Amino acid sequence: MNSPQKIFRSAIYTRKSTDHNLDLEFNSLDAQREACEAYIKSQAHEGWRLVPVAYDDGGISGASLDRPAIQALLSEIQAGKIDIVVVYKVDRLTRSLADFAKLVELFDKFGVSFVSITQSFNTTTSMGRLTLNVLLSFAQFEREVIGERVRDKISASKRKGIWVGGPVPLGYVSVNKKLVIVPEEAETVRAIFRRYLELGSVRLLAADLDQRGIVSKRRELSGGRISGGGRFGVGALSHFLKNRFYIGEVAYQGEIHAGEQEPILEREIFEQVQAKLAANNVEYRIKKRGTVALLAGRIFDDRGNRMTPSHTTKKGVRYRYYVSNAVLQKRDDKIGSVSRVSAVEIEELVLQTLRTQRRIQIPSEQTGDYDLLARLERAVLAPEAIRIHIVESSPDTEKQIAIVVSIPWSPQKFTSIKGVSQSRANGRSEMTTESSDAMVAAIAKARIWIEGLTMGHTSVEDIALREGKGARQIRLLLPLAFAAPGVVQAILERAVPAGTTITKLAQLLPYSWAAQERTLK
Repeated sequence: MNSPQKIFRSAIYTRKSTDHNLDLEFNSLDAQREACEAYIKSQAHEGWRLVPVAYDDGGISGASLDRPAIQALLSEIQAGKIDIVVVYKVDRLTRSLADFAKLVELFDKFGVSFVSITQSFNTTTSMGRLTLNVLLSFAQFEREVIGERVRDKISASKRKGIWVGGPVPLGYVSVNKKLVIVPEEAETVRAIFRRYLELGSVRLLAADLDQRGIVSKRRELSGGRISGGGRFGVGALSHFLKNRFYIGEVAYQGEIHAGEQEPILEREIFEQVQAKLAANNVEYRIKKRGTVALLAGRIFDDRGNRMTPSHTTKKGVRYRYYVSNAVLQKRDDKIGSVSRVSAVEIEELVLQTLRTQRRIQIPSEQTGDYDLLARLERAVLAPEAIRIHIVESSPDTEKQIAIVVSIPWSPQKFTSIKGVSQSRANGRSEMTTESSDAMVAAIAKARIWIEGLTMGHTSVEDIALREGKGARQIRLLLPLAFAAPGVVQAILERAVPAGTTITKLAQLLPYSWAAQERTLK
């Protein structure tokens, strides 16, 4: 008696990279499917039977497996509903060797065979797998060459100032693949740039636009989905304000080219906005200066707890310190004698020690902070001293020398005078780096305020609203804009008299630069 013939459930997968001509009555997907159906019918005597579900990905690249139909097919394979996958060509399934390796592994795991009707191979043999990998290598090569050609074409078009597609910027509309100005939107663009010059802050501008109901450009995508039409975020608004497209230029890979599009914005206004953005960025960097935790992983309290970098921000200025892990983990019984310490103070002290305690000479070009720290094994904080463990390698031998240096030290106690932290060590008051940074930032701000006032772009009341201060306080701080270069240098070097605060500095400064320098001596 003959045993019943085994049935092989055969699924057809088709794919086309672009959506060109997909709306035709008989398209590329139909042609692939028809050829595969004919092949399955020719194998009917072997028990092949067509699975009626159509697994078609139209207009989707084969560069990844993030495709609806291929994912549905893989789900059916994992559910044990398919025995054979049939494609017209291997590259219809994927053009990536890495993705193909994953698919073959999945097919093997669930006992599924793979057939390409135009390329003869058998995946059950080593020669068949070799042939398949060679075909996939050429498919991936073809995809990469196509990508290079597309990138070269885009690059050449950009250099000629031609708009090559993508999201249409606010203020324009695409007509026959050319950008045309939309008057209403163009006026919105101009208003956004002008308003930024008035407010001087991207964050305040975002809040102002939200209050006025001004939203990003609304776009309808090819699939019918709607993009945009929401409130401006700070990041998106910063990018918007730097877009040279609005002055008739095209930026591409760091180069600026004249564009075909008609400019919306006057170059003078655009340059003023760039100058304001740059000034704000410089001020921000001043506040953030020195925020790298140099001793992370190398500093401990006297009970062996690692000390973790942390910070707090007050009035826009960041203050850094190291805090014991025992404090962070609330293990009060394990806390050492020193639970937290100023990062700037301890980093300067350790680096100075590493510079002076050099038992083995190292080349002068290797004396940067990070080269010095490479010699540091750990720094242990005790109430009266810091024990600095140094490991050095001899340049002539492989022998390492361990050194422990004990530096007399007492933890600083911090007081706050009108928002400016000052340190007190051994009864002597000394300006900290954080205080110096705060004063320089205040001087930079005051200069921006004075510039805006003299140009007629703003008023004291507008500045007060923007800064969240009173108008009286703004007037009190405005004299900082006239600080002499020597005064600024003294502040940077922390060489001003002890107890000097931002407010006191603004009250004491005469308008004569020579008199200023005499006052602060």
